[in-house]
Amino acid sequence: MDQQFTTSFTSPIGIIEISGTSDFISEVMFVDEAGETEEVPEILSQCKTELQEYFAGKRKEFTITTDPDGTDFQKSVWAELCKVGYGDKASYLRIANMLKNPGAVRAVGLANGNNPVAIIIPCHRIIGENGKLTGYAGGLWRKKWLLELEGNVSGKSPTLF
Repeated sequence: MDQQFTTSFTSPIGIIEISGTSDFISEVMFVDEAGETEEVPEILSQCKTELQEYFAGKRKEFTITTDPDGTDFQKSVWAELCKVGYGDKASYLRIANMLKNPGAVRAVGLANGNNPVAIIIPCHRIIGENGKLTGYAGGLWRKKWLLELEGNVSGKSPTLF
C-alpha cells in the first residue's frame, strides 16, 4: 500500500483535512483539529490550493486525481455525482436513474453519505426529490453554505428555500 499523507487548512466553513498518496487524493473531510504529516506531496498541496480557489469563487472544476476507497457501487454513484455541474443540483432519484437503477434511491443516498472526498466529489449538490436539503456528513449548514456559494458565483438559484 502506498504511503498516506495528510494536510489541512481552515476554510470558511471549518477545518478541512486532505489525505492521499503522492499520486491521488483519497479523502477530503471536515475535522475538528488540523493535522499534517511531516512530508506533504505536491498533489496534496495542489488540492489545498484548488479548494481555496473554490471557496474564493475562482474555481468551478477540480483537476486533481482522486481515488476514494469504496465498493464498486459507491464508486459508480460518486462518478455520477461528478457529472452534476457547479451551481446545479440533482436528486437521489436522478442519480439512481443515471445509473439505470431507479429502485436504488436509498442505496444512492447511502453511497452519497459515505463519500470520503467532500466538495471535489460534489455530494453536497444532491438534494431530496422535493427540493429540500437532506443529510450531509459535514452538517446541513455546510451543505446549504456550499450550495449558496455555487449558486451565487454561477448566477443560478442561490438558495433552495
